[in-house]
Amino acid sequence: MKIGLDIMGGDYAPAEAVKGVQQYFELRPDSPVHLMLIGNADAAAPYLPLIEKYQHRYTFVPAADVIGMHEHPTRALKEKPGSSISMGFGMLQKGMLDAFISAGNTGAMLVGAMYSVKAIEGVLRPTIATPIPRITGGFNCILDAGINADCKPEHLVQFAQLGSLYSKYILGVDNPRVGLLNVGEEEGKGNILAQATYPLLKENPAINFVGNVEGRDVFYDKADVIVCEGFVGNVVIKVAESFYDIFKTEKKISDPLLDTFNFELYGGTPILGINSPVMIGHGISHALAFCNIIDVAAKFVSTDMTGTIKNSFKPVA
Repeated sequence: MKIGLDIMGGDYAPAEAVKGVQQYFELRPDSPVHLMLIGNADAAAPYLPLIEKYQHRYTFVPAADVIGMHEHPTRALKEKPGSSISMGFGMLQKGMLDAFISAGNTGAMLVGAMYSVKAIEGVLRPTIATPIPRITGGFNCILDAGINADCKPEHLVQFAQLGSLYSKYILGVDNPRVGLLNVGEEEGKGNILAQATYPLLKENPAINFVGNVEGRDVFYDKADVIVCEGFVGNVVIKVAESFYDIFKTEKKISDPLLDTFNFELYGGTPILGINSPVMIGHGISHALAFCNIIDVAAKFVSTDMTGTIKNSFKPVA
């Protein structure tokens, strides 16, 4: 299994990316993953000695350029074909990689995915799903998490399907319950989008729909998959992240539940609905996040999650 990792992506690259690789190799001595580390040779040189004894488990792929976090995605991909992100997508498209990971420019990752491996036939809009800690243990899954700010009802229905598959095969939830994020529990509540989406979810036999869930339900065991448009989803996720920053970092409070709000525990999120596995990491990722996102990518490949999604969206003859 070959997984490409853009070691230049993220605010603390390449140091934290390489340290994350070191952690992964130490914690997963029997992993079948061979990492293709894509990055600038000069920038990476001071950190590669950390993984020198694991040379048989990785290959370094030199990349001359780096796409900055604030560069225009489409323009940067076009003007920097030698960048670590561009090269990663090129290798993925040619079948040289089984998955590609980056914590770099999110826009470039999304544009690169859509123009290289493209959306699975039948998927209207690829989406990203993010785990949300549950007070009783485990995670709920919220999507869209930010790439589809404005949606139509049929988009949310597909998000429910994609989220259910992710929850079942990656998070290990049998028959995931789907909830529609809304301002009230009763059918008919919410804005036009929520009102129009509710009956579509209710009538879809492929979705285990349990009704509306409110903001106060997000961290409880009411729905395993919570669907909403990306604008709302991203706000919810950022609020959850702020809990950890405020109480752990600022207030110095120690609590096992609070620890689960550390996004680095799950590393990053896959783009669901595209033809090859692509994982997006947080821009402020440290070593633990890089280590864990490699784990997620490996599980995505080993479970053939992409194939499962393709079969689920295959047109009925």
